[in-house]
Amino acid sequence: MSLRAIARELNITAPAIYNYFPDRDALVTALIIDAYTSFGDSQIAARDAIPEDQLLERLIAIGMAYRQWAITHAQRYQLIFGTPIPGYQAPLMKVLPFAARSLSALVSVVDQLRIANKLVSDGYPTVQPGYEEQFEVWKGFAGDYDILSLSVSMLIWSRVHGLVSLEISNNMPPFGVNGDALYMYEMTSITKQFIR
Repeated sequence: MSLRAIARELNITAPAIYNYFPDRDALVTALIIDAYTSFGDSQIAARDAIPEDQLLERLIAIGMAYRQWAITHAQRYQLIFGTPIPGYQAPLMKVLPFAARSLSALVSVVDQLRIANKLVSDGYPTVQPGYEEQFEVWKGFAGDYDILSLSVSMLIWSRVHGLVSLEISNNMPPFGVNGDALYMYEMTSITKQFIR
């Protein structure tokens, strides 16, 4: 990826693109922030389309929106969750607020389940000493949620993320022409495991 190649694709001169982005990394960072913003908007909209007291339905809606956004915006999904771009290191404190916001809908529903005593978390491993600070940084950008809610959300995210990543990279196990059935099975498994 180079700014000159991008300028060529946009039919502008290479120097003109430098009026907007000083280098390739600045452009990649802007694209990542834009992708996280779009992804977060879709997650929050899915949550908010369901009444606040319907937590199970909210969780499912968020999961379905996750997959739909990834399929619709596969390149953006790969940009934020896929293979790193060689030589590019995202500026963490610039990107983290947008990354945290993109998962905040999920975390908020899991936290509401915990508060309502509907979150099944018996035997859930605790965060190892010394790693709590990472959650504290995340909380600073996405809301002051309980550490249990954050960790359960990370596990749920990793499970749907795995299936979606396999699907958009055409590595889905042979369950049909797409991953609908397997994804719904996993969503049902998640709700059975974590919601009483």
